[in-house]
Amino acid sequence: MTQRIDSHQHFWRPARGDYAWLRVDVPALAPLVRDFLPAHLAPLLQAHGVERTVLVQAADSEAETHFMLELATAHDVVGGVVGWVDLSSPDAVVSLERMARHPKFKGVRPMLQDLSDDDWIARMPRADAIQALVRLGLRFDALVKPRHLSSLMCFLKDWPQLPVVIDHAAKPPVGAHDSEAFAAWRKDMTELAALPQVCCKFSGLWGEAPPSTHGEVDAAVRAVRPVWEPLLESFGPARLMWGSDWPVLTLAGDYAGWIAVSEACIGRLSTGEQSQIWRGTAHRFYAISTD
Repeated sequence: MTQRIDSHQHFWRPARGDYAWLRVDVPALAPLVRDFLPAHLAPLLQAHGVERTVLVQAADSEAETHFMLELATAHDVVGGVVGWVDLSSPDAVVSLERMARHPKFKGVRPMLQDLSDDDWIARMPRADAIQALVRLGLRFDALVKPRHLSSLMCFLKDWPQLPVVIDHAAKPPVGAHDSEAFAAWRKDMTELAALPQVCCKFSGLWGEAPPSTHGEVDAAVRAVRPVWEPLLESFGPARLMWGSDWPVLTLAGDYAGWIAVSEACIGRLSTGEQSQIWRGTAHRFYAISTD
């Protein structure tokens, strides 16, 4: 069985109260408003040869990060945690230093896609906070959409030492690969890929595809492959990593289905290249222990 690292998954307990976006009054999100915890994911990981995961924040609170670190301590399968710190706060350095004492704390993810200021990343993070990320050996997950890519480029040029991964390939217009919007996304991603510190997650794309593809693996492959091909060309296997985006994934399909969609793309590569995307890039980028 192919050995995998899932570079992007979430756990949450809505009763904790800090998941502002998980709203029962939004019909599309209602299926997600319940507990998703390690016991729910474990059978899927075992069935598909996933040896470790990266647990990623889903709330803009430090309390949620501590909740995730507690889960990571209790469950060996969680190889790393990407948490949240307000990088514009005077307290950011203290928070980062405290969290970095935990061996599984790997980095931070501002929820850029949800901020009202599309240029936040280029203007608001404190220099001492970004310096602390670099000094502590932490990483930066960029939760962005295409409209944020020019600002992200400005930020990255200022901080070439900071390892960055673009989550969900910046959520392009999946299924609209002949559009001007897709062409603009491809151009911006190619420019970002020219920066050697930038990696990209092949994740979250089924949810960005048209609803007609949901639950239909073959239709999802047709929609996702035009995204996959420029990502592979720009980043190469050594800077692409596979992730599930579970449980958000369940709005579009299931874990096995996303692996099948991904295999239709990744499976065309050599054995060594496939291994990098399924496991090696995430293992290296996040410094995940698999002992």
